[in-house]
Amino acid sequence: MSKDQESLITADGLRYKTKEGGSPFKDSANMSSISCYKCGLHKPRALGVFRQMINQRMFLCGDCLTAKST
Repeated sequence: MSKDQESLITADGLRYKTKEGGSPFKDSANMSSISCYKCGLHKPRALGVFRQMINQRMFLCGDCLTAKST
């Protein structure tokens, strides 16, 4: 987490009054970013390739692809 926030339970049982809702990957609905199976970081789909592994297509980012070839 980038910010430390206090987590206090209120009388009605709720917490995180100031916590922002939603996902950190706001554009994940249209799948413009996807996580690399090797490094786990989210990268744009255009900057990687899909490889066949264990009868499944897996995304490999460009950084991991170039590290493999060197």
